Parts: sequence; structure tokens; C-alpha cells
Amino acid sequence: MKFTTRIAASAAAGLVLASVAQTPAMAASKPMLVFVTNGSSDFWKAAAAGVKAAQKELPNFDMSLQYPDQATSAAQQQLLDNLVTAGAKGIMMSTIDPNTATGMLNKIASETDLFTTDSDAPKSNRIAYIGSSNVLAGKQAAEIAKKAMPNGGTCMGFVGLPGAANSQERIEGFKEGIKGTKIKLIDVRGDNMDQTAAKKNVADTLVADPNVNCLVGIYSYNTPEIYAALKDAGELGKITVVGFDGDPVTLGGIKQGVIAGTVVQQPYQWAYQGMKLMAKYVKGDKSGVPANHLIIIPTKIINKANVDAYAAQQEKMMKGS
Repeated sequence: MKFTTRIAASAAAGLVLASVAQTPAMAASKPMLVFVTNGSSDFWKAAAAGVKAAQKELPNFDMSLQYPDQATSAAQQQLLDNLVTAGAKGIMMSTIDPNTATGMLNKIASETDLFTTDSDAPKSNRIAYIGSSNVLAGKQAAEIAKKAMPNGGTCMGFVGLPGAANSQERIEGFKEGIKGTKIKLIDVRGDNMDQTAAKKNVADTLVADPNVNCLVGIYSYNTPEIYAALKDAGELGKITVVGFDGDPVTLGGIKQGVIAGTVVQQPYQWAYQGMKLMAKYVKGDKSGVPANHLIIIPTKIINKANVDAYAAQQEKMMKGS
């Protein structure tokens, strides 16, 4: 029998499935802890590495990263139900639609220890959230825009899941950050984590509204798709681009000077710290959960001045895991 460490999020994302042989008795004694994403994306590679690092330190647990078949609340619910049936002792998840999923999440929370990450569900009975302050991240994105466009601008936003807490909070933070300036965010277009649709949304905007001179990529893959659409249209460097997360295309665009900057998160730390926190919690040690049930991992602005140092740090972290 094999004990499987399911670090793979998807073949497309380049994450590798690892397997370590164990005896049946050993496998049966290992509590299962699972990190559940909101879909398949290269963004989750770092989280997979964080799960792997925590697994090395805590070999008496069965730790994994898994993703729903589709980036929908229904598919995520099916995965959660399957994990509970399989005996998962703890689940940490990026909630796709917290506004409509509270009842389902409370059911899961009654059957296993439930934590959230990336996109919170504060109205549910989740134990704690570990991740970014998405409102603060949105305000940091606004700082990038204000520096790049001191005389103002007209922005369009692009995001995967408009109903998710992380996207709503980033948009809220961005709007708060541009108050009192001549910068405005006129709309945000969703793509349901379909990267082809994400690029098309940008291309359509370029054609439909020539007044838009600022594009904001709110999910990790949105900024690379903005880059690709601008390149196809011959508009690279002519329109301000503000991004989120550290996709290699985004970092390359910053080095080129065609992307103003990006706000990076720490999904490696979400997973690494989160899995260790869950391991303690399921064993009865609840001391790691703060009174406000929030564990905030800082975000950071990356621009041309610090992009090389950041990229080197990330490469070292991934290799070290």
C-alpha cells in the first residue's frame, strides 16, 4: 500500500505528484490534512511547495494540496464532501463564493476542522483565516497606480471570481486607495478562472473603450493575460498595468518597464504555516489561533527597483522546499 502526498494541483500547473511507500498500519495512523484551492493555477505552485515543506517536518501526518475539477462553488463543495467522507481531519480552503456557501461551510466545519486561506468566509464557522489582508493589498495596488499616473487615469479591473471575498476586498481596497485622486475604476470584468476568457476581456476592453488607460489584474494570471493582449494589440508600454502576485510574465513585464508594479502575496507561507497550525489544532493544541481568528501574512509591492531581488528570493525558496 502507498501513502500518497498529493502535492499536485494540476499537470498544467506543473505540480508534481509525489508518493512515499508506507505500511498499512502507518498510513492508517496518519491524520489527513488538506489544502483546497479555488481552482487550477500556477499561483498555487508556491502553496504546494509550502505543503511539501510542512510534510517533511511532520511526517506523521498525511498532507496534501487538492483543487476542484472546476472553479465553481459546486465543484468545490463536492471535493470537500469527498474529503470529509475520506476522513480528513483538517481542511484549509480558498473559498470560491462565501456569500452563498455559508450553510455548506458550516456543515463541513461540523465534520472536520475547517480553516480558510486566500479568500475568507468570516460568516461561517471556520476556525481561522490565514492569508493576506486583501483590503490592504488593494490599497497597495492603488499606490502603484497613483505613482504611475499622478495626473489621473481611467482603470478597468480583471478578476477570476468576482463573488470571492479576496476579489471583492481587493477591489474595495483599490477604490479606497484612489479616493481623492483623479484615478477611477470604472468596472471589473470576471472570467471564472478561464484564462482564454481573461485575455478576451482585455482585448474587448481595448476595442470598446479607448478612454481606458489603466488595466488592473486582480488574480495572478490576469496580469499575464493583460500583457499578452496588449502585446497582440501593439499597446505594451502605452497603457498603465497594475498587477497582483508574482507570475514570471508579470515580473518580466516589470523588468521591461511595461508593467508599473505588482502586489505579491506569500502562498508558500499560507500553506507552510497553515498546515503546521492545523496539525497542532487537530492534536488538541489550540494556542496558535488568535482571539480574532485572523493570521495575516504581509503583502509587498514589487516594482522595477526590487523585482530582481524578489525573483531571486522566490527561486531560492522553491528550490529549498
